[in-house]
Amino acid sequence: MSTTTAEVDHTPTPSAPSRATWPAVALAVFASAWGGNEFTPLLVMYRHTGNFSAVLVDTLLFLYVLGIVPALLIGGPLSDRIGRRPLMLPAPIIAAAGSVLLALGSDTVALLVVGRILSGIALGLSMAVGGSWITELSIRDGDKAAAGAKRGAMSLTAGFGVGAGVAAVLAQWAPWPTVLSYLVNIVIAGVAVVLIMRVPETRARATDPGPLIDDLKIPSARHRRFLTVVLPVAPWVFGACASAYAIIPALMSARTAGAPIAFAGLCCVVGLTAGFGIQSVGRRIDRPDGNRGVVVALITLAFGMALAAVAAHLLTVWMSLVAAAVLGCGYGVAMISGLLEVQRIAVSSGNDDLAGLTAVFYGVTYLGFAVPAVLAWIAAQFTAVTYTEMFGFGIVAALVCLLITVAGHHRNRMRV
Repeated sequence: MSTTTAEVDHTPTPSAPSRATWPAVALAVFASAWGGNEFTPLLVMYRHTGNFSAVLVDTLLFLYVLGIVPALLIGGPLSDRIGRRPLMLPAPIIAAAGSVLLALGSDTVALLVVGRILSGIALGLSMAVGGSWITELSIRDGDKAAAGAKRGAMSLTAGFGVGAGVAAVLAQWAPWPTVLSYLVNIVIAGVAVVLIMRVPETRARATDPGPLIDDLKIPSARHRRFLTVVLPVAPWVFGACASAYAIIPALMSARTAGAPIAFAGLCCVVGLTAGFGIQSVGRRIDRPDGNRGVVVALITLAFGMALAAVAAHLLTVWMSLVAAAVLGCGYGVAMISGLLEVQRIAVSSGNDDLAGLTAVFYGVTYLGFAVPAVLAWIAAQFTAVTYTEMFGFGIVAALVCLLITVAGHHRNRMRV
């Protein structure tokens, strides 16, 4: 997102607080991430208890993207103008509101739709604003910026993983399966709201910001390398996740009759753990003057699709977990390699729109959550087509994307 001629004071308040203030914001980010991913392992439950079709349930999984993308694209530049607090304070409130509607709407599609969109808005604001605020607060507390960035990422990571795991356990074995997991998120979000109100602002309001539309322009999004190297891999990021912890658990529900929701949660945790764990390795794989990170990501994803096809055919627990782990690795490498490419493109283009280009990348990655709904629709319309065959098509699609990125790299090499 391009900068304006606004005269803005970027310096944090000089008087350092007597205690760390970033944990309150981290808790708000954690609550928003929890609210965004708690729904995922419950897909199996809604199929069995809500009398909803597989297409509808998988569409509900995707719908929170409608909240994430606008919040990502607008939240960041708007917080640069008016400060972090006005944009981040509503995030846990919106997350709690989404959980309230989801808890009340177990049999009502309209409430589930609105609840999912609200969960997406909260998560988008947390991703766009929360990480920046945590970093600035960490610097204010005397820490390095890298420490703040890590805290923001770990807050999201913990929210995604813990939210899915706890929701699955509560829905499987605790009372009120359609309510209790959401109630926990509401309580956590409420605590975050109380704590975040005492956190100091770190971004002064712009005195002459100019039109907001100027901040929403992202020239680097038209960069040929972004179009030919980054975009082909971006939807695979969460497309891999959705395959690992939405499609595979649904296929396995008949074989995990004793605890299908818990198994869905296990697939979530396995996939996310593998994905986040491999990101440190992904940094070593990547080369600034090459495209090795993206290539390895797409090869891993093709291999993950192959394992998913085998899992869909065998329907065994161990094969399903192996496929979820490899797909999680593909997600992790695709995420980190895509982000590193985005950083280099934004810097080399000289447009100073790294935040905006990152938001665009994230927005495209979340389109991958449409994969379960698309495959469910195909399965419903063409009953002769099996999930094994559809995952086989996924192998071909990943390899096609690989060829596109290789060609795009050779035509649009990055100068370092």
